Amino acid sequence: MKPIVISLLLVFQLTLFAQELEKYPVFSECSEVEITNLPNCFNNTLQNSILKNFKVPEIVNQENYKGNVQVLFEVDKEGVFKVVYVDAIYDELKEETKRVFNLLPKIQPATFNSKPHYAQFTLTIKIPLSQNTVLIEETKPNIDLTSEYDAIVKEPYKNQEFESVLNIPLSFEQYNRFDEAINKIGFNNHTSQKPYLYTEVNKYYNFSEKRAPLHKDVTGWLGRKFWNEHMVAFTGKDYWITLDPGVDLQIGKDFDEDINTYNNTRLVYVQGGLGKKFNFFAVVYESQGRFAGYFNRYAESIKPDGGNPAIIPAMGIAKEFKTDSYDYPRATGYVSYSPSKKVNFQLGHGKNFIGDGYRSLLMSDNSSAYPYLRVNTTFWKIKYTNTWMSLRDVRPEVTDGGSFRTKFIANHYLSYNVTKRLNIGLFESVIWENDNNRGFDFNYLNPIIFFRAIEFSTGSRGGNALIGITSKYKFTDRINAYGQLLIDEFSSSDIFGGKGSYKNKIGYQLGAKYYRAFGVEGLTLQMEYNRVRPYTYSHNSVVLNYGHNNQPLAHTLGANFSEFIAIARYNKNRIFSDLKIIVAKRGFDFNTEEDTFAYGGNIYTSEYDRPFDNGNELAQGNTADFLHLELNAGYILNPTTNLKIYGSLIYRNLNPQTNTQTFFKENTTWLNLGVRTDLFNWYKDF
Repeated sequence: MKPIVISLLLVFQLTLFAQELEKYPVFSECSEVEITNLPNCFNNTLQNSILKNFKVPEIVNQENYKGNVQVLFEVDKEGVFKVVYVDAIYDELKEETKRVFNLLPKIQPATFNSKPHYAQFTLTIKIPLSQNTVLIEETKPNIDLTSEYDAIVKEPYKNQEFESVLNIPLSFEQYNRFDEAINKIGFNNHTSQKPYLYTEVNKYYNFSEKRAPLHKDVTGWLGRKFWNEHMVAFTGKDYWITLDPGVDLQIGKDFDEDINTYNNTRLVYVQGGLGKKFNFFAVVYESQGRFAGYFNRYAESIKPDGGNPAIIPAMGIAKEFKTDSYDYPRATGYVSYSPSKKVNFQLGHGKNFIGDGYRSLLMSDNSSAYPYLRVNTTFWKIKYTNTWMSLRDVRPEVTDGGSFRTKFIANHYLSYNVTKRLNIGLFESVIWENDNNRGFDFNYLNPIIFFRAIEFSTGSRGGNALIGITSKYKFTDRINAYGQLLIDEFSSSDIFGGKGSYKNKIGYQLGAKYYRAFGVEGLTLQMEYNRVRPYTYSHNSVVLNYGHNNQPLAHTLGANFSEFIAIARYNKNRIFSDLKIIVAKRGFDFNTEEDTFAYGGNIYTSEYDRPFDNGNELAQGNTADFLHLELNAGYILNPTTNLKIYGSLIYRNLNPQTNTQTFFKENTTWLNLGVRTDLFNWYKDF
């Protein structure tokens, strides 16, 4: 029979239980072809071979048959073509098909996970050949599942967290290392919403590149894990997980009260990613400790209802441990999902911070952790942050049936880059409680409406709203200034009336940073002034104060104070140090039988207990001078896990006008030495 020219269309779609073959079978003619072109080369070569060798049997032509020949074939692990099954009406067509495939040469097999693997295909041949289109499709092979476990391949860990949508742990020492890099003139980023995502910072600060000089040339598994690496790292296709143990071990001495202090924290944390859009993080702490006298007294002064002796600031409720110590377990974590580069969702149990300063008058990481949902939306020159939080009031006077009182907070923060130097931010927040069994009020889920309007519609006494403005101006790449203005109760007549009304609840912050100060690489200087009037953050319904677990959500000192802060930070390679000076004037309550008034420093007291409506002045009540000096220095043992060894020296002086049982003249000299996995800020300057 004379040759007939036929057209063969070869289409391959290779899927192996949702896993693609790494490499197609390779004819010798395709050995020099790039891997991305191997499917086409395989198709064309197979087509040419079939065109050259296939002959239609005579009986098929004589009977003028029209139909199909279906062929199931495979290329096995040795690269041999094998016909698995042929479906045709004529035995002669079956035999011819097998003959043609037997003529095909042995080729390189397909690979999966770098190992030889077989692949199956189907071939349809139309009769007569003059009308033929041959369609070859890959069919799902019957994979031997007994080898499924062995097919899982561990890939090398390549610092995937640096490209992830995980939070950079909120640590001043760690953030200081890239603070200058993200504050250049002309950058269209937003530095007030913290913690940052790695993807937000990595475009300005190459973590892998900066980490390289810190690498220690050590041999052996233990040396690598201690100095350079995660303890455990699993990496595969489209997933990665790291697991690390950690510690916060401290020993120290409060020399003035002759207290031997210590902290014994063991922790384990896990982080990872599934694909490029979904990440997770979780850490569990088990801790016991005893601290300097002022720290212990404050922790006990904010103790919760129910018999537990204290709340450890920034940590949480503590149980008794031995006769003079505390046991305070803690767990935090979150999941982070970015469906696009412009939007990130986080659901977790942790902390948030708004501002460019050391302190924040809007939202800080001062209190213990809380459940939250945060949505960051970034586009054009804008970053818009919505945060919803569930908080607890744990005081005996508000406990209901043995359960802590629940309240909710919803925040909006809009950051706008007005120019390449100037950023302006608008903040609003509303607090409401579970009164009338309304629970979480879904009115506040609206991400763009003004809370004041919602508060009015739900009952103006059913919530407490705050508004604020932030700003930052970059004078140069090395010098910037920042500020905040907070208004707790917007009553223009009381704010500008000049009568010192208790409704004049405002606070403001002014600050500046100087990077590479005086030309010294790694030296950052910062100055900051904070001033918050009496009764700010408090409310006539004491549950609606701006606090959580008996701690302020904003400034560590609460309200009714003025404060000046000077900070010098220095780092070079693995070495770090900082010096902090805080001078403040504070106003406390007397809390005596003769004077039970609330003077506006404690945000958990009611405005109804005020001594007067007008004439309220800053630091009123039991006025106290406050001085805090703190020196820290240390060495980063493992930059991957942020494990560091350090020493700190604190000198603290509180000098109130009148000594009371709660506040009295005291000096503290507290020396601490420790090893810490630094995953969060822990303030001791209150």
